[in-house]
Amino acid sequence: MTKRKSGIRARRRMRVSPQRRMQLRVALQNGVFVLLLVSLAAILGVFSRHYRVAWDLTTTGRNTLSSASLDTLRKLDGPVQVTAYATPQDPRLGDLRKHIADFIARYQRAKPDVLLEFIDPRSQPKAAAQAGVRVNGELVVEYAGRSERLSNLSELDFTNLLIRLARADERLVMWLEGHGERSLTGPANHDLGDFGKQLRSKGIELSSLNLALAPDVPDNAALLVIASPQTRVSSVELDKLVRHIERGGNLLWLIDQEPLHGLEPLAERLGLVLSPGVVVDPDAIERASRPVMAVATPAGYGSHPIVRSFRLNTLFPFVRAIAINPAPGWDYSTLIEVAPRGWIETGDLGGRIVFDAGRDIPGPVPIALALERLHEEKNQRIVVIGSAHFLANTYLGNGGNLDLGVNIVNWLTGDDRLIAIQPRSAPDVSLTLSRGWLAAIVIVFLIVMPLALVAAGAWIWWRRRAA
Repeated sequence: MTKRKSGIRARRRMRVSPQRRMQLRVALQNGVFVLLLVSLAAILGVFSRHYRVAWDLTTTGRNTLSSASLDTLRKLDGPVQVTAYATPQDPRLGDLRKHIADFIARYQRAKPDVLLEFIDPRSQPKAAAQAGVRVNGELVVEYAGRSERLSNLSELDFTNLLIRLARADERLVMWLEGHGERSLTGPANHDLGDFGKQLRSKGIELSSLNLALAPDVPDNAALLVIASPQTRVSSVELDKLVRHIERGGNLLWLIDQEPLHGLEPLAERLGLVLSPGVVVDPDAIERASRPVMAVATPAGYGSHPIVRSFRLNTLFPFVRAIAINPAPGWDYSTLIEVAPRGWIETGDLGGRIVFDAGRDIPGPVPIALALERLHEEKNQRIVVIGSAHFLANTYLGNGGNLDLGVNIVNWLTGDDRLIAIQPRSAPDVSLTLSRGWLAAIVIVFLIVMPLALVAAGAWIWWRRRAA
């Protein structure tokens, strides 16, 4: 009897109650869930070491490199070494090294061989002094045996630095002076000083040229710019300009609607046909501008490398038509046509401007040409544009004027691979609210929503107590 009772008790102990079985099942499920969660975290950790994905949710895309910066990186063959002379902490910027690493990481994602190294200028003052570093956080960027320093950490400055380093040698751009021409260093509204600053930031050297004093255009000049002389160019100076063309020199000629002041033989030599009058563009009126402000759109750009991938509108004030009867040996391309619904106005611009079918020439109107020929195994290049206004300090900031000007200079100086939309600084995003909107936000978020939460909590408490 005793044995029988003990056997019954043993069988009862072996039985698992439904409640115990449920507990075991939940514990097993929890264990499997934890195991799967740990495995997923480990897999994500492994993948994060080899793959990186980022989304830029800012309105202006300020955390993403522009297409121009990406194009510049694609054109760089070989590694780029960035040495950052930065302390681990900065009183103003905090973790300065992290700030620099995050900035360079945007370039490293597009070009993995952008290498970053940190040097503490406090612990290694000799290295900082030898590099010429004066500012905490200054970068020394090296590429293809050349190096430059950078203290302002922005995409515009860093990409421009890469463009300068990508140039095989120094480019000297000279402009004709002595006849009231627009100056590439001048601050006046009609001058081209702002454009000249942009060229210098891209590693181009600028210098003026007075042919009344100089024996000739220097052989080391990569480009000569003639920007609308206001007084007559002497026959002696004209001969020197012609010799520059005959020797294979490159030329950017900006021709306004005024007379050529002695440069007519040069235009004839190149086969230029310059019609009198100013282009009138009715589409400019729809853009709240004057009809003499011709707007060039991508539909009016040609297939030349300068404008082939150009997608920005450009503004050409008081532009004249530029046509050509090509001289023997020259190949030419029409760069830009404007005013498809406009015309060349030959009458007075002071009164009411209307199309005169018997006198005015209907559009579209060609306003820019590119000429090229092979001269002694070297490509000689010339660009003629019917307006110097578009690069003047007053109008340079309109649309893509600056980008187009830089593209033209890059092509004329032989830096075809640098022709691209220039990087721009992302504008700050600001939100301006009226007093009414500010009051509404205060009322909703500081009064209505807290009261609603309190009321909801009180209602839930009452329901639970009633239940």
